[in-house]
Amino acid sequence: MADVTTDGAQRAGRTPLIAGNWKMNLDHLQAVALVQKLHWSLKDAEHAADSVDVTVFPPFTDLRSVQTLVDADEIPFGVGAQDLSVHDSGAYTGEISGAFLAKLGCSSVIIGHSERREYHAEDDDVVAAKTRAALTHGLVPVICVGETAEDLEKHGASAVPIAQLEKALEPVASNAEIVVAYEPVWAIGSGQAATPEQAQDVCAKLRDVIREKMGDEAAASTRILYGGSVKSTNIATFMREPDIDGALVGGGSLKVDEFSSIIRFQKHVGV
Repeated sequence: MADVTTDGAQRAGRTPLIAGNWKMNLDHLQAVALVQKLHWSLKDAEHAADSVDVTVFPPFTDLRSVQTLVDADEIPFGVGAQDLSVHDSGAYTGEISGAFLAKLGCSSVIIGHSERREYHAEDDDVVAAKTRAALTHGLVPVICVGETAEDLEKHGASAVPIAQLEKALEPVASNAEIVVAYEPVWAIGSGQAATPEQAQDVCAKLRDVIREKMGDEAAASTRILYGGSVKSTNIATFMREPDIDGALVGGGSLKVDEFSSIIRFQKHVGV
């Protein structure tokens, strides 16, 4: 493990994970260019590949090109998908099986992102089914949970994320590898992130859910990310918190300088 001076993830023995969710942006040529530039930027900054894990989540149409580049140039990035089907195969036009993603070399897949929940009516049962499908095909599910502004006012900050995670973990064995991403919906794209203290409080409670459902070992090893207006100027404050092990970055992951600066959070003043 690299020598990183943060008080949180490294102290607990969890390698930080910085994940870039590109959403519906970049064609396959633009995707290749972005990955190349990001890799060069991190090399120039003497980025240590073993100090922070980096995973990018391109659109489906980009996956083959990005994975080919990553393999050919031995770029130390994981490649994941933004979604998958609950089905393995069959007459499900437009859906993508976890088996297909595994064959492409994907290591992980985002499950239950707030945009999928809102725009595609994915409820907790669907998220649980997709979590099961991911694990069936050897993919690490990045399980997204979070509350809207209405949820926050009605139930408080942790009630909805806790209930979402409890349901998602129903099909998960105690030895399964998962990642949890707490994304307060009211903060996404708003420019106004949760405070580190708010995020830590919810993430600590989510770790308690993992402990209850999967046991102490899983709770100690599972990485919990924060997502919601993450920037190079605030990432270090989140990474000081003991239960925040990284970030799920949206728009910032499309900008090479910004994303590389987020990845290099150890270099920021005061860390």
